[in-house]
Amino acid sequence: MAGHSQFKNIMHRKGAQDAKRAKQFAKILREITVAARSGLPDPASNPRLRAAVTAAREANMPKDNVERAIKKASGAAGGEDYVEVRYEGYGPAGVAIIVEGLTDNRNRTAGEVRAAFSKHGGSLGESNSVSFMFQRLGVVTYPVDAASEDEMLEAAIEAGADNAVLTEEGHEITCEMENFFAVRDALESRFGEPQSAKLDWRPENSISLDEEKARTVLKLIDVLEDNDDIQAVYANFDLPDDVAQALAA
Repeated sequence: MAGHSQFKNIMHRKGAQDAKRAKQFAKILREITVAARSGLPDPASNPRLRAAVTAAREANMPKDNVERAIKKASGAAGGEDYVEVRYEGYGPAGVAIIVEGLTDNRNRTAGEVRAAFSKHGGSLGESNSVSFMFQRLGVVTYPVDAASEDEMLEAAIEAGADNAVLTEEGHEITCEMENFFAVRDALESRFGEPQSAKLDWRPENSISLDEEKARTVLKLIDVLEDNDDIQAVYANFDLPDDVAQALAA
């Protein structure tokens, strides 16, 4: 299992769940705002907005919040004007990290991200300094009972996906970034709305960390994810089972 999934699980076991949920809602609402302004304010006609609404539903965000955000973003009143940003660098132990954000102040966000890297044993790099070590993929997930393994794989390949695997957590379908919306829509027409559907950065190779190094890397990632302007953090590390269990204890 990639470190990205493991550190998510570890972080979710930490306290202050209400505060984390409020922050998660704020980030999803920011994505909804940008998505609604980038196209039509109708999820059925705006693939990015539909993905944001799916993320909101996965996070159990009230439907009223979602509808209010779409209405506000599409109104003449305007509001915050966010731009997409991406930062790349190295964390402790040479771990490659990609940080994606939506900000209304590039200088503020860049300064805060740079400070986080510096304070926690990392260094911010130039654009594309680490992204070549990752694949940009579309990832669609369904619960285990959505279909049989063979049925989902067949449907995924027909839709243009590269692969579909079944784990204890469910079906995970991966595809090229360019095919993401077509694959998602084809699967949705057959199996209903997916559990999640998003673009992801997946590392080509991963660095295995011991407990001490894992703690320093996870601290940096935690600080980055706590920033209101940061939407997602990706890293190329693996945690052996014993390390993951020690961190989750």
